[in-house]
Amino acid sequence: MSEVGAIEAVQPLTLVTRRRAVSRVRARELRVREYRAKRVIDFVLASGALMASAPVWLAIAAIIKLEDRGPVFYVQNRWGLRQRPFRVYKFRSMIVDADEKFGAVQAGKNDPRFTRVGRLIRATSLDELPQLLNIWRGEMSWVGPRALPINEKQQNEAGDLPDEAIPGFHERCSVRPGLTGIAQVFAPRDTPRRQKFRYDLFYIKRQSLWLDLKLIAMSCWISLRLRWETRGRKI
Repeated sequence: MSEVGAIEAVQPLTLVTRRRAVSRVRARELRVREYRAKRVIDFVLASGALMASAPVWLAIAAIIKLEDRGPVFYVQNRWGLRQRPFRVYKFRSMIVDADEKFGAVQAGKNDPRFTRVGRLIRATSLDELPQLLNIWRGEMSWVGPRALPINEKQQNEAGDLPDEAIPGFHERCSVRPGLTGIAQVFAPRDTPRRQKFRYDLFYIKRQSLWLDLKLIAMSCWISLRLRWETRGRKI
């Protein structure tokens, strides 16, 4: 390889390394702590919601089984607090073995991988109901940055940059991921990660019980209107 070619090959890696280093420094400077009693509130609400939603779990599990006799749940590794991967649980909304057949690719509009039942439960966000278990266990919160699939291929981004190379990644991992949040409610689904991470940072800096309650109320309204899969504004 020529000297020029070697320099060109090293430069992208150097840029990624610098971005990671700067992001880590900013994350340390942020020194984020969840507001007092947040974990207690998460646990209490998740415990009550798990008991109250038991009949809904049974109904969704039954119709998923009736449609294609495949597994009821979908399990995926995602980024958690302090970049520790954890297993997130969802009701399966795609065809059996979708990841093996198509790869870990971000869902798109009219995605052919969706089942008929899957389209409905995704529009209402009921596919994420099993994440109440993740909240109850302390791996997630009711409100926070989205639990990001690890290095999922993006539909709307050029190249295949890893999550850690995107500015804001380390900051968003300074708090537990949430079932809902500012990015989930206000950012269009096809927004690039860089912009979504800015929404996350806005929440991290301003988190409070009052903000969480407002975001939960907005999320319920979006579910009632079946707008979670809308590509534009949800509210």
